[in-house]
Amino acid sequence: MTPNKEDYLKIIYELGGTEKKINNKEIVKRLGVSAASVSEMMSKLLKEGYIERLPYQGVELNEKGLRKASTLIRKHRLWEVFLVENLGYSWNEVHAEAEVLEHVSSIELTNRLENYLNSPKICPHGGMIPGENGMLKEPLLETLVEQKENQKVRIKRVADEKDLLDYLVSIGIKINDVCTIDSIGAYEGSIVVEKEQKKIQISFKAASDIYVQVI
Repeated sequence: MTPNKEDYLKIIYELGGTEKKINNKEIVKRLGVSAASVSEMMSKLLKEGYIERLPYQGVELNEKGLRKASTLIRKHRLWEVFLVENLGYSWNEVHAEAEVLEHVSSIELTNRLENYLNSPKICPHGGMIPGENGMLKEPLLETLVEQKENQKVRIKRVADEKDLLDYLVSIGIKINDVCTIDSIGAYEGSIVVEKEQKKIQISFKAASDIYVQVI
């Protein structure tokens, strides 16, 4: 399978394509490619048996597609752990490097990397790391935008996107932070949280990709 096809499977997974149908517009927005390119790739993945598609609803990963996506994400997240723990990268710097490394890592190298890292279960962005041949199934978590004012939450996972990660670093938000929802702006406005007696304003777009655990 080409790296490009692998990236599409991973994006479908990250958009929730094991629980719901993902439409082409969502993929276009995430990847920044043309609608024609997405349509062509969906046809290829369907023909090769990695996805299921319903007209006017979208696509989702089948078991074969989820297994392939899980293998790729395992490589990606193990490399992210390695880069943070061993080479001094910060959590917002590792995504692009791992994107390259995941496509050139053999199963043997991946297994050795996992053993070297003592089999980590979570990546720097809070995502689960499946074992060899494991099927990735993230815990169902609500996003920050689904919370109510005065609710106390712990940040458990964020989407693995460089722009989002850079933004979170700039405002001082990280995994396992405990925050209280201070205010919620109307009509998809900003969400203000209080962390360690400091108020932080988070855009609605970013908050939509921050997954939390209610405390």
